[in-house]
Amino acid sequence: MGVITRFAPSPTGFLHLGHAASALFAWRQAQEEGGTFLLRIEDIDSSRCRSSYVTQIFEDLRWLGLHWPQPVLYQSQRMAVYRQALDVLQAKGLLYPCFCTRKEAVLSAPQEGDEAFAVYTGACRNLTTPPPLREPALRLDMQKACALAGPLSWYDAACGRVVEADPARFGDVILARRDIKTSYHLAVCVDDAAQGVTLVTRGEDLRAVTDIHCLIQTLLDLPRPAYAHHPLLRDEKGQRLAKRDQSLSLGALRQKGLSPQAVIEQACFNQG
Repeated sequence: MGVITRFAPSPTGFLHLGHAASALFAWRQAQEEGGTFLLRIEDIDSSRCRSSYVTQIFEDLRWLGLHWPQPVLYQSQRMAVYRQALDVLQAKGLLYPCFCTRKEAVLSAPQEGDEAFAVYTGACRNLTTPPPLREPALRLDMQKACALAGPLSWYDAACGRVVEADPARFGDVILARRDIKTSYHLAVCVDDAAQGVTLVTRGEDLRAVTDIHCLIQTLLDLPRPAYAHHPLLRDEKGQRLAKRDQSLSLGALRQKGLSPQAVIEQACFNQG
């Protein structure tokens, strides 16, 4: 069937030029290999996602000339599937409830370097008396998970090399938020496997978390796709494009009279 790629936007705002670049990158990878381009709607966060944005996503992508097989996968319809995956991890003793709010979560000092981040220090890992009337999130016990999984690696298709994964540097990541009962990390791994995605294309800002996804795939015995991370589009100040910047939304560009081809050329030129 050839390579299978996907574009997976969250309907929390209008698509902008950066999204166009990402969608076109996935589309072209599939077209060059005689494969399939899939569309997935990552709408697990019901407090921020809107059906009107979904409608606009379809319209914007079709305006660019993209098409995809039906039906489109909606993550909001797959909560039971994510629960099953969590049950597998729970049965292996790899999850624990975390009752910390964002403000209460104790984080280590951010690491130095280009991929600086703070990690959860595990305050709830050995908690014996949970707070009353508080819904927990579920965290992955990273030390146990890495010991069970063993050495990990993933294939970087953009560079043509194998990358050794180091998920332990992220600490005990959340796999089920208290409000939506899953997380981006878990859902994306489960859905990529369910859709048969063989090449995950996405922005370079997500390159680091590929290590986490590699670990989850191993723990759940899921197939591992190859990965290709592309540069992010940035504005004249060097800031990455954001949904809050309506001036570069695809709808706004259409209203200015730009043709699909002009947008495509602009997105691909800036992509590097």
